[in-house]
Amino acid sequence: MKKTTHNSLFDLTGEVAVVIGGTGMLGSAIVRGLADAGAAVAVVGRHQERGEQCVKAVAARGGNAEFFSADAVSRESLRAARLAIEKKFGVASVLVNAAGGNDPMVVASPDHPFESITFPDWQKHFELNVGGGILLPCQEFGPAMCGRGRGSIINIASVTGHIPVPRMVAYSASKSVILNLTKYLAREWAGKGVRVNSITPGWIPAEYNRRLLINEDGAPGARAEAIFRHTPMGRFGEPDELAGATVFLASPHASGFVTGIDIPVDGGFLAQTI
Repeated sequence: MKKTTHNSLFDLTGEVAVVIGGTGMLGSAIVRGLADAGAAVAVVGRHQERGEQCVKAVAARGGNAEFFSADAVSRESLRAARLAIEKKFGVASVLVNAAGGNDPMVVASPDHPFESITFPDWQKHFELNVGGGILLPCQEFGPAMCGRGRGSIINIASVTGHIPVPRMVAYSASKSVILNLTKYLAREWAGKGVRVNSITPGWIPAEYNRRLLINEDGAPGARAEAIFRHTPMGRFGEPDELAGATVFLASPHASGFVTGIDIPVDGGFLAQTI
């Protein structure tokens, strides 16, 4: 076994990292963390302006990143992005699946009971959070990793995938699949040198949940106050707080014998009971 120094445990120099959904708030923070650790990072997403802003932010920190346009729910779009990434950087050794979202209007609440949810709205969440969030990216980028005999896949899950949360029923159900499929792929691809793990962010205000958490005046809403009471650390998380767990799981030195696990970065939310 190659001996590593303390400083090299989290050194990603020479690694090619692909972040699907890298144009989002959480994805961009993950991009910055990977680039800070030395990886060449492909920022993959639908929003070119956000992608270019992310690349500029990385460059300002001395890192290496480039934006590649793709739609996570289109296998053809992902394939075109993969080929472009391989031409620019080489075959990916790290894949972060950070695409996903929630429609706050697809809820189960007293005003909108479970039976009122339409099947097309239900399917929409599974198409994005399962299809684009893990299935298609893993199908597109995973085989090349398996062919090389090394790689790390990191899927972004959710606390709502562990425990059902009111007003997020379709999102919660789709995110629970991420946890299950992560373990399945970890078992299937372990013999091919590819590690598959997940990270569960806690409550971090992002594009898809901000309306549920923050009032128009910028103050935490009633739902946020309830979350704070259930979170031992008593606050929201910050996007940059996902970087450490991501770099750990991406590094073959730091987590070379780690696969099939989920790391909650949630301020203790999942540990809280009564």
